[in-house]
Amino acid sequence: QVQLVESGGGLVRAGDSLRLSCVASGRTFSTYVISWFRQAPGKEREFVGAAHWRGNSIYYADSVKGRFTISRDNAKNTLYLQMNSLKPEDTAVYSCAARNTYLTSLPDRYDYWGQGTQVTVSS
Repeated sequence: QVQLVESGGGLVRAGDSLRLSCVASGRTFSTYVISWFRQAPGKEREFVGAAHWRGNSIYYADSVKGRFTISRDNAKNTLYLQMNSLKPEDTAVYSCAARNTYLTSLPDRYDYWGQGTQVTVSS
């Protein structure tokens, strides 16, 4: 089992920045990919980006490329999502998810999920 806990969400204005954290615990040695997803009210869950837990590859959705940055601190078992130039359309619950095999943007392929953290961007 892998446990994931997100933090760092909040209410900000358009153009502001936030950094989300995802702390992993449990059987993290078996984790291959950790991804960020978001879900806005009334919409499907959307892939934001992902990192190979023990590699150097990082991927982003086109909608956030150039504004969001994923980084990793393996010593702290933490994945970060730095969000800059936030827009009202970035408002959503942001969750991290982990799986033990290849990277995919399909949320139903992930085995472990955090509880999510709310990000609200006002105009």
